[in-house]
Amino acid sequence: MSESTLRCGVIGVGRMGRHHARVYAQCSDSELVGVVDTDPGAGARIVEEWGGRALTDLDDLIDAGVDAVTIATPTTHHRAAAEKLLARGVACLIEKPLAPDAEEARAIADAADRSGAVLQVGHIVRYDPVMMAMRELRGMTPRFIEMDRISPMTFRSVDVGVVLDMMIHDLDLLLMLIGSEPEDVQANAVSVLGEAEDVCNARLTFPPGPDGIRCVANITASRLALKTERKIRIISEDAYVSADFVKRSGIVVRKTANAEQLAELRERLGSGEDLSSINYLDLVTVDSLEIGEAEPLRLQIEDFLASVRSGSRPAVDAQAGFAAVRTAERIVEEARSAGARMV
Repeated sequence: MSESTLRCGVIGVGRMGRHHARVYAQCSDSELVGVVDTDPGAGARIVEEWGGRALTDLDDLIDAGVDAVTIATPTTHHRAAAEKLLARGVACLIEKPLAPDAEEARAIADAADRSGAVLQVGHIVRYDPVMMAMRELRGMTPRFIEMDRISPMTFRSVDVGVVLDMMIHDLDLLLMLIGSEPEDVQANAVSVLGEAEDVCNARLTFPPGPDGIRCVANITASRLALKTERKIRIISEDAYVSADFVKRSGIVVRKTANAEQLAELRERLGSGEDLSSINYLDLVTVDSLEIGEAEPLRLQIEDFLASVRSGSRPAVDAQAGFAAVRTAERIVEEARSAGARMV
């Protein structure tokens, strides 16, 4: 398979699925064989622009001989499609979240294990150039992480609450950065437009790291905000990192780079000197994150197709997707326990 063109398909060509179809058609080592959608018009528009066949049944796509398929249907339909495809040995890229609850996420992960076919979960923020630049930073053990993901209501993905719709992105990033699931979860939420939560805040405490210190994370997600923000701040013993995914910018303040200034400042503070006239920012060396230019979805699909060719486990595998859903489920349960009124 390593030298051949991979035959690809997409199930569900709505907001995200249509972009998957585009990338499969544009990649030199993949071919868009067909798309499946319950709306014949949606499928017809995709194939008119990008080729392939517009189908209304998953079995027809399987019979067409696909090697890899993106599942971009509503979350509640992921399991049925994934189990059928995996049983036939078809690799699956499943849009986040993996499933609407931990039980179904576990079932999908088990189906992938039984089949041996590649399963990747579409946590696309891992491939955002801002996040990739942050992952290049070395020697940083987080002590505190703050993440905000807010936006006005788009009336998309309303089949799930804001935790599975939006916060799931940051939960995946947290579990990746820390390397474990939280040992303690506190949360609260508010439902406004429907029965599922529209705003949620969670505080997660993680197990002690190699140095015996726990990292604490505070996450806020809202789909009822008056503006769009995607921000992350990480504080460690040796550095402070702040990044804005919307503005595609970030800064790094390193303790080692400011060691002399800090030592002098401590001496002056210790002597009782009045430093109120000093501009603190003049004492700090701030570096900008070096952020590249790339389309996250293309990077994600290229990574997926590379795993399909090699048979290797993808970076965001079924276990990672399951862990994110399980953490999301714990947050929703804790919010209910705190008195949040939602189903």
